[in-house]
Amino acid sequence: MAREKIKIKKIDNLTARQVTFSKRRRGLIKKAEELSVLCDAEVALLIFSATGKFFEYSSSSVKEVIARYNLHSTNLGKLEYPSLGLQEEKIMSEINALEFKGARLMEENKMLKQQMLRLSNDRTPVLVDSDVHVAAEEGVSSESAANVCSCNSGPPADDDSSDTSLKLGPPCPN
Repeated sequence: MAREKIKIKKIDNLTARQVTFSKRRRGLIKKAEELSVLCDAEVALLIFSATGKFFEYSSSSVKEVIARYNLHSTNLGKLEYPSLGLQEEKIMSEINALEFKGARLMEENKMLKQQMLRLSNDRTPVLVDSDVHVAAEEGVSSESAANVCSCNSGPPADDDSSDTSLKLGPPCPN
């Protein structure tokens, strides 16, 4: 049994009109939600009934979508590509956020450097081997100094070549 095609005109019966409004409103909201999910589109749907009731659906924030619409409509005549203005605005807000984050990280880095200086001033000489003392220097931890300065005997006896390799760390006492 096929449905009969209805003529699009105002429904005279008040009850039938209200029932049709409710069904079609739900259908519109469902379609708007499907469109936003399937196509990753920003959708805002505003509906006012004949009695003045307000219904809305939005994939994000209705205010954000309306603001975007207003920006788009005002720039429509000014730009060759209206969405380009929106992209530039988004990029500028991201730049501002990154600049703020960078300033915060610089401040945190400054505080950490001050803490390191305080800690390095509080350090005393560290015993590495039984005969070797290494004073803690800025940028050299006691662990790395201990690893580098365990060289109190020189190159191995079976090595005939001269040692021209680069040695890092404080000089080892002889």
